[in-house]
Amino acid sequence: IEAALIRHGGAGQAVVVMREDVSGDQRLVAYVVPGVEALDPDALRDAVAGLLPAYMVPSAFVVLDALPLTPNGKLDRAALPVPEYDTGAAVRGRGPRNAQEEILCELYANVLGVEQVGIDDNLFELGGHSLLAIRLVSRIRVALGIELPLQAVFEAPTIATLSGRLAGTADARSGVQPMPRPKRVPLSFAQRRLWFLNQLEAAGAGYNMSFSVRLTGELDRDAMAAALRDVVERHESLRTRFPDHEGEPYQAVVGDPAEYPALTVVETTPADLDARLGEATATGFVLADELPLRATLFALSTTDHVLLLVVHHIAGDGTSMAPLARDLSDAYAARRSGRMPGWQPLPVQYVDYTLWQRELLGSEEDEESLLSRQVGYWRQTLAGLPEELQLPTDRLRPAVTSTEGSGAAIELEIDGALHAAISRLARDNGATVFMVAQAALATLLTRLGAGTDIPLGTPIAGRTDEALDDLVGFFVNTLVLRTDTSGDPTFRELLDRVRETNLSAYAHQDVPFERLVELLNPQRSLARHPLFQTMLAVENAGEADLVLPGVVTASRTPGTPVAKFDLSVSLTERRVGDGDPDGIHCVVQYATDLFDERTVRSLADRFTRTLAAAVLDPEQQLSRIEVLTAAERDEVSAWSHGPVRALPEASLAELFEAQAARTPDATALVHGDTELTYAELNARANRLARYLAGQGTGPETPVGILMERSADLLVAILAVVKAGGVYVPLDGRAPVSRLRQVLADVGAGLLLTDAAFREAAQAVHDGALLVAESESGWPTGELSGDDDRDPGVAVRPDQLAYVMFTSGSTGTPKGVAVRQRDVVALARDGRFAGTAHERVLMHAPHSFDASTYEIWVPLLAGGTMVLAPNVPLDGAVVARLIEDHGVTAMLAVAGLFTVLAEEAPECFQGLREVWTGGDVVPATAVRPVLRACPGITVVSSYGPTETTLYVTAHAMPDPGRVPDVVPLGVPLDNARLYVLDSALRPVPAGVAGELYIAGAGLARGYVNRPALTAERFVANPMGGPGARMYRTGDLARWHRAGYLEFLGRADDQVKIRGFRVEPGEIETVLARHEDVTQAVVTARQESGGVGGKRLVGYVVPADPGRKPTPSALREHVACVLPEYMVPSAFVVLDGLPLTVNGKLDRAALPAPDAAAGSGSGGGSGGGGGRGPRSEREKVLCELFADLLGVEKVGIDDDFFDLGGHSLLATRLVSRLRTALKVELPLLAVFETPTVAGLAERLKDTAKDTAPVRPVLRRMNRPKELS
Repeated sequence: IEAALIRHGGAGQAVVVMREDVSGDQRLVAYVVPGVEALDPDALRDAVAGLLPAYMVPSAFVVLDALPLTPNGKLDRAALPVPEYDTGAAVRGRGPRNAQEEILCELYANVLGVEQVGIDDNLFELGGHSLLAIRLVSRIRVALGIELPLQAVFEAPTIATLSGRLAGTADARSGVQPMPRPKRVPLSFAQRRLWFLNQLEAAGAGYNMSFSVRLTGELDRDAMAAALRDVVERHESLRTRFPDHEGEPYQAVVGDPAEYPALTVVETTPADLDARLGEATATGFVLADELPLRATLFALSTTDHVLLLVVHHIAGDGTSMAPLARDLSDAYAARRSGRMPGWQPLPVQYVDYTLWQRELLGSEEDEESLLSRQVGYWRQTLAGLPEELQLPTDRLRPAVTSTEGSGAAIELEIDGALHAAISRLARDNGATVFMVAQAALATLLTRLGAGTDIPLGTPIAGRTDEALDDLVGFFVNTLVLRTDTSGDPTFRELLDRVRETNLSAYAHQDVPFERLVELLNPQRSLARHPLFQTMLAVENAGEADLVLPGVVTASRTPGTPVAKFDLSVSLTERRVGDGDPDGIHCVVQYATDLFDERTVRSLADRFTRTLAAAVLDPEQQLSRIEVLTAAERDEVSAWSHGPVRALPEASLAELFEAQAARTPDATALVHGDTELTYAELNARANRLARYLAGQGTGPETPVGILMERSADLLVAILAVVKAGGVYVPLDGRAPVSRLRQVLADVGAGLLLTDAAFREAAQAVHDGALLVAESESGWPTGELSGDDDRDPGVAVRPDQLAYVMFTSGSTGTPKGVAVRQRDVVALARDGRFAGTAHERVLMHAPHSFDASTYEIWVPLLAGGTMVLAPNVPLDGAVVARLIEDHGVTAMLAVAGLFTVLAEEAPECFQGLREVWTGGDVVPATAVRPVLRACPGITVVSSYGPTETTLYVTAHAMPDPGRVPDVVPLGVPLDNARLYVLDSALRPVPAGVAGELYIAGAGLARGYVNRPALTAERFVANPMGGPGARMYRTGDLARWHRAGYLEFLGRADDQVKIRGFRVEPGEIETVLARHEDVTQAVVTARQESGGVGGKRLVGYVVPADPGRKPTPSALREHVACVLPEYMVPSAFVVLDGLPLTVNGKLDRAALPAPDAAAGSGSGGGSGGGGGRGPRSEREKVLCELFADLLGVEKVGIDDDFFDLGGHSLLATRLVSRLRTALKVELPLLAVFETPTVAGLAERLKDTAKDTAPVRPVLRRMNRPKELS
């Protein structure tokens, strides 16, 4: 300010200080010493006002000959004189200097409701707000005939500064006036949406507005009835029906008083009153036939009544209630005195407003029209708006938002001190209390996981013309205020953003929200409100006070609210007589479909704390504003830590050898007819370990293993760890190129294999091979002699145990290096103690981390591993293994578990526990298993490969207590799980955050990928020096009960049949195809929404005239990536769909079957070959098509080429069982995957296949169950 005074005001010296000459009244005062020329204080004020915001313009200017100095030559601030504030005729400042300022002073005083205003008085300091600013602009339009931008009032909120802005402003637009009426008057844009919703909801009560008041005293019922007729006569909106002509609604104003709404008197009792009021309020309107007003007088006695007015929102809004109550009061007083009401006629009616609105806005086709210009602004402003704001709800969003009884509300108070601080912050930043509240709410929602793009709705009165002020009607408009919290700004910076955004929105408020929705056409859903789901409002409408002579009136609180939005926050300011802040009353209305009261109360408390923190220090960044209380931090910390359990400082080999010494004769392994005791298994492993050591295998030497499931496989794994090496399991189904890449990555010099994979091993590895023959096993006798003693190699717990490879987003698989202590921590977890895991089924590929549980949990505890045969797993195989070998526990990844639960839930009978995870586990899969297998416990678990399989567990023994969303569970022993925001700060219960894992099981990192390791294994701010945690990329939240819930991925990673897949890796491979220029891979839900997800590849051809075929694309990917990473469908597009911001519009990518049907490229559909030749082939074709989610399948189409996989094959066998009454081996689908081939296999069903397994059904129960 001082610089502005010297540079532009002509002052030679200037000092600006804050003075408080009257307690509580702080003001800026400028002291200036003239330079060359004399100084005029008014000229100084104008100069500063033209350069700086209004809040930086001093309230007084004092011209001095020289600044007072201390003996040391410094400014003596204490000697600066007290300024003489010129109160004149004004409240605090100067009086008007010309006729224009005199008019402005009158307008200011009128809208503020004060007697006098000076030209230096600030509109917002005197209690002004956005609504009053809009009203002021309307009054200026009428009084001075000019169109003043609303933003000018915020930038120049005093009359002295505003008057300088009036020069050069445009002429005022035409005001509302009586209009010629066509035969059918259209609805206003706002009314159209409410009319549509009234049709949609079958005359529901969702948009009923109620006004009820207790009347105590001698009430003249006849006078009240007559007054009601007078009010209806005065306001046409209250006597308008809304029929339609050929589907187009119109306003039909009723002119016959006999049809006006009558006052209905209902005798009732205090006990029944609330129920009667609720019933009347909840009764909807049929707008085509009924008038939109009901008036009921509930008579409790001759001197005790309750008047209830119910108005449909299509005929009125919140601001309408004040003139409605005022007119009813005047009319009652007049009728009680035996006369007509003496009010002045209304200048216009709502019909006039409707026609004027359409004339004002103009046509959308006219680029120069007001509508086109403002629509262009909104299109740009709302481009890329989030379809749904992610709030910390207690329940999933229903498919259709309910309206009847779907809402509730809580209230809280913001005290006067905080209100005053909010007002000061608003004033100092040229903002309003509403803007501060908006910035605080956006801050809170961002901190609660809603993101950094926060769309909030806010009602705006819509009465932009003075003629509408006293009219009952639906004028309120809704603005979408998009708040950008990105970049972690300070609160003051965010407030500046909010101010600019809001002022621009206010300047474009004429486009009705309903029309905006039609034009922007967001993705429609009956589950949520379009464009925004959270409303924020500061209630500034006048009170609807009913004043009746001889009667004491008292407003009643309305009944159960109806939730139109997920959340609606309403703030009502209270001010004392002189306009000073006296507190804010806050009402938070919420949808009970989504929220519990406890959650909303917590959110409201956080809102208050956010406001308090923000005004205390507006310079702090949003991430530093604390949203957790100390008690909540302690609670979340307790949930984050698993039980502490002491673990042995020993290697896997030492622990296994100790177990073999304790139980040498116990069965360690069963595979078909092969059984090995601990002593036998240990001896075989020792012989091979000695050979490996002799060949150079030592501490952390990688050894590849490419084998099928067998006893020799377990010998190989044990031998590698006994020799101190690192086993690197390879997936035999993967392409040769990928296996070669894995071996090269780890630098494995030796590859262990068997007869089944001998040829593949020779193709993937150029170094040393050791082959286990199918009959004789490992040739250890000739290699290392008969020395089967423990090799005694010193292995530290921090040395690596294995390296397993997962999908990588860059196109290169990444090897996760897991230490021996990590495996020990999993195997010795308390969840696996006891007898439930005595006999564990091993069926997972040993290259998949599920095998860590299947191998080490039983072997380090004296249990037995039961190896499944090397055939596809279905319900029959599982049931037979459990029954034949007494299996007590198994792990089935979510996809397999879901299919088995759907097709044969009884197959788990006999297990004590079945663990599942690796993807979302549906409750609809868990419940049937628990019902079909009494005594079993299903355990939901979670954990990425980087944390040694699992780090959480949630046990479910009772089908009646399985939640609709199956939890991830609570941390396992010694594990720590944190749900953190983007600033690595813990979030409250119910709030989404990214999941980080620390403690036991945390892998060392990625082999030879230091940059990626540093990116994913980050410093743990909650741990000690050097502590690390793994960034999972998963979104989760804490449930109030203390367990974790999975919410989705923060990136594009997906799980396909339990395997972790980075779509980016597949996109990289697809883009290498010579005929592809762009590629996108997504995961889509299987047909019918059951059975997990499948990958779909979308490609844009390099040459539009040469489109790649799905089979060519599939073959290209399959040569590089494993089977589970090959998309099950491909769609060739002319171009990828983009949003208005030029980003990929994933929601617009077509479903593969739809794309194929429309001829947009190769989808997944078949049917191009021969059709069915028999009834059996016809049934098979239908089954194929139904399972694969395609329209048509030919008899030569390959089940797997069309997107089938092992889980869908299992379902196909089940469907065949039901449809054709045949029991087909699952292996048959793999051997003959076409309809023609399977039909041929089924010809000999009676001779070659087993009897049809009976379907699970309710059985007669004997008295005793064996």
